[in-house]
Amino acid sequence: MRVLVLMLSCLLAVPGWARAAEPAPAAAAAVAADPAEVAAQLDALLAQWHEAELKANPIFATALGDLRYNDQLPDFTSEAYRAESQARERDFLARVQALDRDALTGQHRLSRDVFVSDRELSLESDRFPGWMLAVSQFGNHGSLFAQLGSGQGIQPFREVKHYDDFLARIARFPVLNDGVIANLRKGMAAGVTQPRPVVEKIVPQFAAHILAKPEDSVFWGPIKDMPADFPLAERERLAAAYRAAITDVLVPGYTKMRDFLRDEYLPAARETVGMSDLPDGRAWYALMVRSNTTTDLSPEAIHQFGLDEVARILGEMNAVREQVGFKGDLPAFFEFLKNDDQFYFKTPEEALQAYRDVQKKINPLLPKLFDVFPKADYEVRQVEAFRAQSDAGASYQSPTPDGSRPGVFYLNTYNLKAQPKFLVETLSVHEASPGHHFQISIQQEVESLPAFRRFGGYTAFAEGWALYAESLGKELGLFTDPYQWYGRLSDEQLRAMRLVVDTGLHHFGWSRQKAIDYMLANSSMAESDVVAEVERYIVIPGQALSYKVGQRVIRELRNEAEAELGDRFDVRAFHRQVLVDGALPMGVLQVKIREWIASQKAAATPA
Repeated sequence: MRVLVLMLSCLLAVPGWARAAEPAPAAAAAVAADPAEVAAQLDALLAQWHEAELKANPIFATALGDLRYNDQLPDFTSEAYRAESQARERDFLARVQALDRDALTGQHRLSRDVFVSDRELSLESDRFPGWMLAVSQFGNHGSLFAQLGSGQGIQPFREVKHYDDFLARIARFPVLNDGVIANLRKGMAAGVTQPRPVVEKIVPQFAAHILAKPEDSVFWGPIKDMPADFPLAERERLAAAYRAAITDVLVPGYTKMRDFLRDEYLPAARETVGMSDLPDGRAWYALMVRSNTTTDLSPEAIHQFGLDEVARILGEMNAVREQVGFKGDLPAFFEFLKNDDQFYFKTPEEALQAYRDVQKKINPLLPKLFDVFPKADYEVRQVEAFRAQSDAGASYQSPTPDGSRPGVFYLNTYNLKAQPKFLVETLSVHEASPGHHFQISIQQEVESLPAFRRFGGYTAFAEGWALYAESLGKELGLFTDPYQWYGRLSDEQLRAMRLVVDTGLHHFGWSRQKAIDYMLANSSMAESDVVAEVERYIVIPGQALSYKVGQRVIRELRNEAEAELGDRFDVRAFHRQVLVDGALPMGVLQVKIREWIASQKAAATPA
């Protein structure tokens, strides 16, 4: 799901022109003041919005297990598509704003306010041409399409129709491919390009799909794994159709994109790396900060917060060094952790099994801190070979709401030196339970929420919760081994360094090398991991800020609840309150939890 969201954010980004506010449609001008009727009108509008989004974004529908549009692949890159998206945003914003807010209460008012905030922020982003940066090493249409067509992702291949559906999508791939190239050329003309080191990483991703034999392609996976009960005639027809589609459509498409990137785009790629070097880049980055953190924190304040956290965590790492009896200083301890074979897996299967073992260990511990649990389970899987070289070390893909596909905790075993054993517990808690899998699955299973909240989200909430979940490890009974505790500190240090480096790159003008040097000096991370991290921050500005900012808000709310409620504080009730309404902007979450604290105090006060 992470890749899907990143790709949709690139492909669906809207153009940079300003618009005057529009009046509400005439049909929405006169609305009933009756609370029940206003609530019903809001429910209807939000349901209509979700249906419109599924139809406009059929890959999103596929991700949710809605198969109605599985054969469709719109030209996300076209000016017409962007204009339609903007018009839809403005139309629904006006119609929802025309409802009497004072007549709404509880969840309806919350949904109304969140929806309006989302639409306003989306429309504000139209100032900036994100669509000119539609490819990166961390997300691009080629990688997304390969993941769809591999048979291992969100696109189903259980029935003959499913195979035909994806053939229809393949037929539309050249239009999408050409549209991306056209938008990148417009970016070149406008001085809005990806940095050179990033483009150098993208070229091999497309080249990997240029193969002489269709049977060697990742797109052949569904044919290789075709259900045995398909009639022989259908099996032969589909094999021939996929062979032709790979040879005549996909390989030429990936070749065209590879050649364009290598021969035309790379020479035009910029030498700088920060957003501040793009036209209106400082304002663009400020919006990305606000969008990703859902706060009004300034880049300067976030940078200083990061510096303070890095210093604090270094102190705790040093305490671990002393606890295990290491005789050298902290930099020497870092080198020891990076280079000693005892800390690394020998095979991918050994690594995967270690995470599966921790999954079994954690699940029985969760009732200590929770009284609400997801129905969906998750699996630990290896990242597919075609994307492993440039993919994150670990990631999570959410399950379908109907349970037809479980959640997936992806572990990247491409470089086992990037997967030290001491990260097993903290990564499991972050990506799976009680982290991403726990939070996202619970949200999707709350059927009373409007669909845009069940299946939407906020980076600061999702990543803030997952990092907060890591901090629960000791309460759950984890991190008893000092090296596993060091792994927890190492992961938190990564998130603290992100605050410094992301703002450093995009606000303070840091070079790529300065960012790399900073991270190497303050962690035990391998240089290859640091380079991948820094290049991730370069192409997804602001996203890396969400982890620590979101965690701090949740942790401060818990501290506030503990102080206010004293012996009456119930950590399971607190976690339920954070989770049961789904992801929320940080400011909205603060209001919600403080109202809950007040209600708990009032309930305990004698009449």
